[in-house]
Amino acid sequence: MAHLERMRTHVHLREHDLLHTETVDHCGAILGVDYSWDFQKFVKKFRVGIISMDDTTIEFDLVGLDPSIANAIRRILLAEVPTMAPDKVYLYNNTGIIQDEVLAHRIGLVPFNIDPRMFEYRESESDGSPEDTVEFELKVKCTKNPQAPKDATTPDELYKDHMVYTKHLTWNPLGSQAEIFGNKPPRPVHDDIILAKLRPGQEIDLKLHCVKGTGQVHAKFSPVATASYRLLPEIRLLRPVRDEQAERLQGCFSKGVIELDEEPDGHKVARVANARADTCSRNVFRFDDLKDAVELSRVKDHYIFSVESTGAYAPDTLVTEAIKVLMAKCQMFLDELEHVQTHD
Repeated sequence: MAHLERMRTHVHLREHDLLHTETVDHCGAILGVDYSWDFQKFVKKFRVGIISMDDTTIEFDLVGLDPSIANAIRRILLAEVPTMAPDKVYLYNNTGIIQDEVLAHRIGLVPFNIDPRMFEYRESESDGSPEDTVEFELKVKCTKNPQAPKDATTPDELYKDHMVYTKHLTWNPLGSQAEIFGNKPPRPVHDDIILAKLRPGQEIDLKLHCVKGTGQVHAKFSPVATASYRLLPEIRLLRPVRDEQAERLQGCFSKGVIELDEEPDGHKVARVANARADTCSRNVFRFDDLKDAVELSRVKDHYIFSVESTGAYAPDTLVTEAIKVLMAKCQMFLDELEHVQTHD
């Protein structure tokens, strides 16, 4: 019975293939064993744990979920959580070397720190309003630096405003936006993104409109730089591994996965210290004398998520918004199902 349960809950990594990759959650999968899905068992097993988090990234564990749900969360993070991004760029003057369309494209991919929950989606061909549009302006003109040393050779010494950065974008409040945003005005996430380079006499004058959208429409609306998950690795030592073999075994895994302990008789013995850090490279299978010492597997329902925000959301808020989208999808399905049943 324990063997069957391990087959059901773990993916086993062998030298050239994988075993037991399927998910079994129904009563007829194995004769005499009830593996049907049960809500109470799910509630008891399901858990969420935040492993690490900073201003832009979060790593967290989801345990007890079906892979379809985990992958749905990942896909929603990529393409269905809305953000604000440049949609239209109005160029009034551009005498720099970079072409108008290239400049507009670069600006379009700049991430902005604007809370999309405060805005509506813009109608397709409307001119924009305070409820659905945030306007920025960019006016930069490069001039010679009259105080530059005579022996100056670098553009930073010779010119003023020769580098156009995202910090040069200024917000133009529409309607009552100045009161709504208060001390936290909309701005680019990073001030040091280079948009263009100029020389004396060249200038750029433009306006841009940021609107609400999702990554399904265009990648510029995606709120994440990366959103991925992996299954929790599990490493079992099937026999004691000592001395030279232990050192080779340690070298087969990522740093920190295998540690060597010293026994009273002076021999070194291998110990699994942190299987989570393993990349599952399977390098251990290169050595014939170590193949029988290790069993490698991954836990099927333990997902290690890594999410990096572009800055539009805090990383924990980003995950919360993705789950809200998933819940809304489920509710919409239930509403449609109820509607069909009512009218049958």
